[in-house]
Amino acid sequence: MDFFEKQVETKTVYRGLIVNIRSDVAEIQNGNRVPREVVEHPGGVGIVPVTADNKVLMVRQYRYPMEEELLEIPAGKLDECEEPVDCAIRELSEETGCTAGRIVDLGAIYPSPGFCKETLFLFLALDLQEGAMHLDDDELLSVEAVEISELMELIMANKLPDAKSIIGIMKAKEYLGL
Repeated sequence: MDFFEKQVETKTVYRGLIVNIRSDVAEIQNGNRVPREVVEHPGGVGIVPVTADNKVLMVRQYRYPMEEELLEIPAGKLDECEEPVDCAIRELSEETGCTAGRIVDLGAIYPSPGFCKETLFLFLALDLQEGAMHLDDDELLSVEAVEISELMELIMANKLPDAKSIIGIMKAKEYLGL
């Protein structure tokens, strides 16, 4: 059986700088009409930059919605009409100062498909060349080079809770055969 829901009504209830919020009514397969709330996000990228000695360049920053400091892979929001790989190259440079000799597509993920229409595109960055960071005005972060094995320990101990980072690190580890 194929599952589907048909949008019957939609109303934008909030337009923001990063997200919009819709309140919809959908018709499900049995004919019932059900309410749906949707957060619309333009999408983004996550990059797993791996050094020649197999360390991942992670960023540490305060995340206001979670009210805590998190260790994450570099990431950022797609600009309008921007290709994901171009966004990955831009964000890698902005947040770490690095450029990559090789970028590997690790696929796309839906971080929270129950209410949020957001796609994150994950990339592996290899053959890194160091340069100068150039953060956005609203960003404060530090860069840390961490062994993949240590990151796996943090993930398994629930001390690295960021979904994009967990998936990106695990995909990169598998791709690299580590």
